[in-house]
Amino acid sequence: MALLNVRGVTKRFGGLVALRSVSFKVEKGELLAIIGPNGSGKTTLFNVISGVYKPDEGSIFFEGVDITRYPPHKRARIGIGRAFQIPRPFPGMSVRESVAVGALFGMTAGNISVDDALKTADEILKIVGLYEKRLELAGKLTGPEKKMLELARAIAMKPKLLLLDEVMAGMPPSEIDRLSKIVRDLAEEGSPQYLLWSML
Repeated sequence: MALLNVRGVTKRFGGLVALRSVSFKVEKGELLAIIGPNGSGKTTLFNVISGVYKPDEGSIFFEGVDITRYPPHKRARIGIGRAFQIPRPFPGMSVRESVAVGALFGMTAGNISVDDALKTADEILKIVGLYEKRLELAGKLTGPEKKMLELARAIAMKPKLLLLDEVMAGMPPSEIDRLSKIVRDLAEEGSPQYLLWSML
């Protein structure tokens, strides 16, 4: 069974059809890239999958369950993680605390202590190269560092499906290479089990 099954999804904004009858599946271990120019509906598709928008037509199944009407927080709890195109750090929190939030509100919500969430954050920050800045305020990171923080927070949710919405946009080539390796290593390790990757 495919983890994610998008069936005939259409999303309209007034007279504009952003998505028209979109259907696809994400199979186990698959790293799937969604490619298209600006305005082609990539972010809208991610918003529908993550529950930010409800589709006007069609349905979304996750592990065989119809989640079309699930709110975003419920989708996070069942294993859908998301890194946004525009980073949204908690500016008054430290980098470490910001990543711990992902652990506290993702799949492990209710089953992890604050101390363990902070330990999880430390492990992930080492992976993305932000461990040395873990005690700094998240709002003071550079643009590329905020992108890495966004990815780290999503990974901390322990998702089965990780949605990466143009996570490399605006990053220098050296950072793109490093981030690409992180994403591919995650896919090979099977944690998360599935990756859906939006690219320019």
